[in-house]
Amino acid sequence: MSKVNVAIIGSGNIGTDLMYKLERSELLNLTAVIGIDPQSDGLKRAQERGYHTFSSGIDAIRNNPDLAEIVFDATSAKAHLINAEVLKELNKIAIDLTPAAVGPLVSPAVNGDTYHTASNINMITCGGQATIPMIHAVNRVADVTYAEIVATISSKSAGPGTRANIDEFTITTQRGIEEVGGADKGKALILINPAEPPVLMRDTVYCQVKNMDIEAITKSVNEMLQVVQSYVPGYRLKQELLFDEDKVTILLEVEGAGDYFPVYAGNLDIMTAAAVKVAEERARRILRETGGVTE
Repeated sequence: MSKVNVAIIGSGNIGTDLMYKLERSELLNLTAVIGIDPQSDGLKRAQERGYHTFSSGIDAIRNNPDLAEIVFDATSAKAHLINAEVLKELNKIAIDLTPAAVGPLVSPAVNGDTYHTASNINMITCGGQATIPMIHAVNRVADVTYAEIVATISSKSAGPGTRANIDEFTITTQRGIEEVGGADKGKALILINPAEPPVLMRDTVYCQVKNMDIEAITKSVNEMLQVVQSYVPGYRLKQELLFDEDKVTILLEVEGAGDYFPVYAGNLDIMTAAAVKVAEERARRILRETGGVTE
């Protein structure tokens, strides 16, 4: 089976974790990891594993356009605004793991069919990837009028990029709650917890609904749980759903795969796993159109 060449821009926590996941892909061939700090741990690890490495940022793609057909951007929201223009000019497919939201907001468990032709695909945020599928699951059977999420992550799993994007996280996650999750109104909060030992990623989802149906909501949420677990095995309900008049509360926990960071960094894991899922579906379509794969 043929593979589609991909590259990563951003050699921080998310980019490095992504590198390890891409090594297991049957559809994606990682060719290069690109950063701006030649001494970064991510670039050192990529070099040790035999990948092309560059410390020139987006210029590496500009000067070597044949490196990849799909480019993962794991930098920052501000950097992606610049990178997106270059990638568009070069006719590359951008998988955006920042909250820049240049392209359509995508959660593979919810609106996976929207990214087949988009040149820039936004992965929302870690909190969005964890909670929006659940909001969608409730909305499709009970009509969510308001949804609020609180994402709690370990301080040790929040690198410079994450910390620099707190405002964008809030705005983009709220958009995703409404546009992808389907809530009439949304709100998002992120908490960075310095506790020792580090805590697993936990997410609380509050939904106010018009049509309360406990049985239908429970069934829909459990079905969605299985969908997300197909690409994030450590995604789970922390306890049974809580119902109170017209309100539903869902408590989630995300345990990482431990590819680069320890398992407490479920916030990295759900972002990178979702991005790989999206890229593989896009690659499958590309290969089918070019005769590289038939199924």
